[in-house]
Parts: sequence; C-alpha cells; structure tokens
Amino acid sequence: MELNNLYKKTEQYVTDLFNKNQNTNLVYHNLEHTKQVAERTKEIAGHYYLNEQDMLAVYIAAWFHDTGYLFTDHLHHEEKSIELMHVFMKANTTDEALASKVEDYILATKLPHKHESLPEQIICDADAYHFGTKKFKDSNKKVWEETKLTGGKYTEREWCMKTLEMLSAHEYYTKYCKDLLKEGKRKNMKKLKTSADKLAKVDADSLNLNEVEKDKTGLMSKGIQTMLRTTSEGHLSLSDMADSKANILISVNAIIISVILSVLLRKLEEVPYLTIPTLLFLLVAVVTIVISIIATRPKLSSGLFTRQEVLEKKINLLFFGNFYKTSFEEYDVAMREMMQDTDYLYGSLIKDIYTLGTVLGRKYKLIRLAYNIFMVGIIASVLAFGIAYFFFHKASNHIAISTGTGSPF
Repeated sequence: MELNNLYKKTEQYVTDLFNKNQNTNLVYHNLEHTKQVAERTKEIAGHYYLNEQDMLAVYIAAWFHDTGYLFTDHLHHEEKSIELMHVFMKANTTDEALASKVEDYILATKLPHKHESLPEQIICDADAYHFGTKKFKDSNKKVWEETKLTGGKYTEREWCMKTLEMLSAHEYYTKYCKDLLKEGKRKNMKKLKTSADKLAKVDADSLNLNEVEKDKTGLMSKGIQTMLRTTSEGHLSLSDMADSKANILISVNAIIISVILSVLLRKLEEVPYLTIPTLLFLLVAVVTIVISIIATRPKLSSGLFTRQEVLEKKINLLFFGNFYKTSFEEYDVAMREMMQDTDYLYGSLIKDIYTLGTVLGRKYKLIRLAYNIFMVGIIASVLAFGIAYFFFHKASNHIAISTGTGSPF
C-alpha cells in the first residue's frame, strides 16, 4: 500500500514543485517534458516486467530527473534533482535502499550516460525517446529557444549542426527502443542534414551578396545587371498581359452592353418578365468594365524631386513619375550623380523592380476580381433568363389560352 501511495505522492509533489517555481525560460525542460519522460519510462519498463521496487525507483527518477532545472543551471541540475528527491523520500518513506536506487537512476541521465543496469538504460532511453519520433522537430526547436533564453548563442545552422552531432553520438540502449525508434531517428537526422545544407547555402549566398555590396568602385557585375534586367522585363511582360486581359473584358462587356441597350431593352414591354435578368446582365457588364478600367488606369505622382532627396538617395530617378515635370538640366545632374554611386544605382534598380511588383499585384488582384464577377454574373444571368422564360413565359401562354387571346396549337 505504501508503494502504491508513493507513485501518486511523487507525481503530485513534482507537479506542485513546477507550479510553485515556474520559470518562463524553461521552454523544454518543464512539467510537460517531465510527464512525457515518466510516461515513456512506464511504457519501456512495462515491456521488460521490472520487479516492483525497480519499477517504482525508475518511475520516481523519471519524475525528479529534471527538477533541478528550476533552481540551477543545466550543468548541475542532476545533483540538485537528487537533493530534492532525498527531501521528498525522507518525508514519505524510510526505505533508504529505494532512495539510493533512485539517485543512481537520476545520475544515469547525466552525460556521458551511465547505463550499467536495465533501469538505467530505460530512463536514458525514455529521456531521449523523442529523438526517434515525429515530435522531434518541435522539441528540438524548444530546446534551442530555451538555450537562447539561458544565455546560449547559436545561429540556426550552428544549432542544426550541434543537434546532428548529438544524434550521431547518441544510441538507444534497450532493444525495445532500438527496434521502435532507430528508423525514426535516422529520418530526423536526414532532415537535419538537409536543413543544415540549405542554411549553409543561404549563408554562402548572403556572404557573396555582401561582397558585391562592398564593391563601390565600379558598376555592378554583368550577372547582377542581367538578373535585374531580366526581372524588370518579366514584370513589364506581365503588366502587358494584365492590360490585355483587362482590354478583353472591357471589349466583351462593351459589346454586351451595346446589344442590351439597342435590342433587348426595346423588347421588355413585350416580355416584361425578362426585365430582372436583363438588368442583372447589364449590371454585371458595367461592374466588370469599371473594375477593369480601375485596374489599368494610370496613376501619376508629382513628377518633381528635390536636391535633398537626391543627396539622401530617397528618390528613384529611374521611374518617370518622379521626374517628368523636372527640367532636363536638373535631371541630368541627378542621374550623373546616381551613376557614380553604385549603392544608389543598385538601390534604385531594386526599388524600381519592387514598385513594378506592387503595381502588378494590384492589377492582377483587380483583374481577378473582374473575371470572377464576370464569370459568376454570366452564370447567374443565364440562369435568371432561363428561370424567367420557363416559368413566366409558360404562365403568360397559359393565361392567354385561358382568356381566348392565344392559340391552343
């Protein structure tokens, strides 16, 4: 009975310990992690049918093994965890042999691992169980965040490499975990290696870009010039395509409006039940044209710039909207200054591409809206015409027949 109560008391004591001494820096080594290790310990130990005392000892060790993080750093947390465990054991049991076993099992989780007995192997594997699961990515991210909060300074790639090194050196000790988790750990290592390679490429590209930006003595390399020119040409081509799409919508709907105004409206007195479908069709065509015109309508800025804006490199002299009202002499001086400053020229080209991109985004968003309205409106209008004809046309024929004004044949 005393042993059964010790299970519950351990869980309650450690839970209260974490709740009363909350540490926001412990993103990973917290109560949630402790519960998971305890559950994994129970799972692995249950597989091996440990005797009652070893089962209890390894379970208590799993609950206490990271409590030291609440009061000290990661280098000494095992010793502090053992100290907290002894305080608990003295208050709840007189079994010193049990407390001694728990101490050994907590120390087994300290690197380098001590794993002479099966219970020590079990708690080590329970603590590293997540290495071979799909949750490893999230748990590793939490460990990195906790390391940064407690003073560690690692870049993302450095942390990937450090974690990869740790997983390479790690091994599961029990056959149960080897069979269950080895393949999952291999996949996690492969993903880490892929991430590290990608981050290494990004770092290399960033270094190369910095080298280019440091070159202030001449014009940009041909590769950079080609890239910027190709990007600008691509944006201009997309802009032409957007204008063409808008022009198609405007032309088609202009024809529709012409037909409605010249033909259909004159017939509404004879077929009044088509009034609503006709007006719906007309409204859709007008709205589509309006949105298409807004999408392609040009917008101009002031067309002037100041000397101060040139000196502070705030004006993009490559866009006509910023200079079309300026005299040639002022523009010539400003352009020559920009061409002698690689950084200013480079920044202006980038700004020009970005501006083209934002304009394209607005155009395509509006044109997409116009096409959606046209598509839905056409469908709705055709359905409206069909419903009106099917119901009201037949009804009018029926009335005409019943009153003798129409032919039954």
